[in-house]
Amino acid sequence: MARMHTRRRGSSGSDKPATDENPEWSDVDAEDIESRVVELAEQGHDPSVIGLKLRDEGVKGTPIPDVKLATGKKVTEILEEHDARKDLPEDLRNLLARAVRLREHMAENGQDYQNKRALQNTESKIRRLVNYYRGDELDEEFTYTYENAVELLE
Repeated sequence: MARMHTRRRGSSGSDKPATDENPEWSDVDAEDIESRVVELAEQGHDPSVIGLKLRDEGVKGTPIPDVKLATGKKVTEILEEHDARKDLPEDLRNLLARAVRLREHMAENGQDYQNKRALQNTESKIRRLVNYYRGDELDEEFTYTYENAVELLE
């Protein structure tokens, strides 16, 4: 599949192993995993970082290769159940932070046309994501502006 803003094709990524059961060497209780997920979320980690920490550090020294196989729920579902979810989706928040950084850079360096194009592409992605999340995760009246992005990230 081609990239969104270029004509090149991207490099292929790795696929998850096709298994439908948790490995026997990872025999941690689902409640312990859920409590660790909530603990990491309270420390300020995003769902993707929580998954990496569980994979690398584990719970009580035992790594968790896949939270969904071990608990039957995704990390975001666990966070929703325990009211530890953040108000913005992770992908949208990361794009907003990138757009704010690029806008501040453009204020100082007006002749940087590559970053001007990167800012246009990032804002385009943000508008598409806002349309996707509007109604479910975001208000119906939400529109992206630089001022809204700065306010949401603070």
